[in-house]
Amino acid sequence: MPIDCRLTGANVLRPEGWSNVPLSILDGMLADERAPREVDLSGYLVLPGIVDVHGDGFERHMAPRRGALREAQNGVVAVAAELAANGITTAVLAQFFSWEGGMRGPEFAEHVFESVVAVNPSVPVDLRLQLRLETHLMDEFARAEAAIERFEIRFVVFNDHLPHARLAEGRKPPRLTGQALKSGRSPETHLALMQELHARGREVPAALDTFCDRLVARNVVIGSHDDTTSQDRAIWARRGATVSEFPETVEAARSAREDGAHIVLGAPNVVRGASHAGNVAAVDLIAAGLCDALASDYHYPSPMRAAFRLEELGMCDLETAWALVSTGPAQVLGLSDRGVVKAGQRADLVVLDPRTRRVAATLAGGEVAYMTGDVAERFCAR
Repeated sequence: MPIDCRLTGANVLRPEGWSNVPLSILDGMLADERAPREVDLSGYLVLPGIVDVHGDGFERHMAPRRGALREAQNGVVAVAAELAANGITTAVLAQFFSWEGGMRGPEFAEHVFESVVAVNPSVPVDLRLQLRLETHLMDEFARAEAAIERFEIRFVVFNDHLPHARLAEGRKPPRLTGQALKSGRSPETHLALMQELHARGREVPAALDTFCDRLVARNVVIGSHDDTTSQDRAIWARRGATVSEFPETVEAARSAREDGAHIVLGAPNVVRGASHAGNVAAVDLIAAGLCDALASDYHYPSPMRAAFRLEELGMCDLETAWALVSTGPAQVLGLSDRGVVKAGQRADLVVLDPRTRRVAATLAGGEVAYMTGDVAERFCAR
């Protein structure tokens, strides 16, 4: 249940900058009217809740060990708690729909979607779904589209994880046995599937063109993933992809900027100072103005840490850095009701201790999603 209160004494990050003007929460929304109860947050910072536009860190909760899938709904509850503890009030759970099988296969994807839809109304954090579709999984496009309709998925991103160079040379891909075990197949069966999908490569572009046309007609946001060249990005732009996730080169990122796409980079890349895969560093793209949003990718603490890291590096002030994890991601998703602190917006807020830079409280839609220590005592005071 949302709490009605007036937050006083805090330093609040508003669109015009930092302000100590009191902030009211009424019926889950931010309001100019005076709320009946005051909570003194002197000494704390209040910022917009983090909007995580792409993250798969939920997998460890959904299936803590391979095959352990029976407690998926409880896993979603745990995911929501972890998100809130890291200041994330809206989270897009990026689920594979892939030939890779196992936790990336269509069956597991549908299991995840069902679990998230069942749990979402009972947790404060707004959980949303992204379907990450493998481009060569053409025979399952109809199944993917049925899932998009059934679970009201509004964000689809296309991946291609086939090791085409190795397959074209007739060589076995690296780590074949481990990947086959994860898929539930024998190495021979797994390799044969990859070879078959690779061999059908000429059919893929036309199938994707048709499928993307249908998604655009449904007003589904489409994204490309791991673009490498300007040609890669241009193809996806023609298909209606308005998001470029994790471009691997400056060339691809610049092409995305030129075609008007939103550019999403990985927050862990910023925290690490480099890409774990050896691609262009996110900080270099940010410095070049080639970033609209930072995503958790695989690590939920990273968006907040990345914002602090950009400030520490002297690349920008905290206000600008925070927009990359709040305002920017909200715009990527077309969510005009969150991402900034102003009247009429959802009461999605993060209360930070400026000394420790840790989350003291997270409010999502005016509901307490996470709260601890001194701030909890202040909210509970009569």
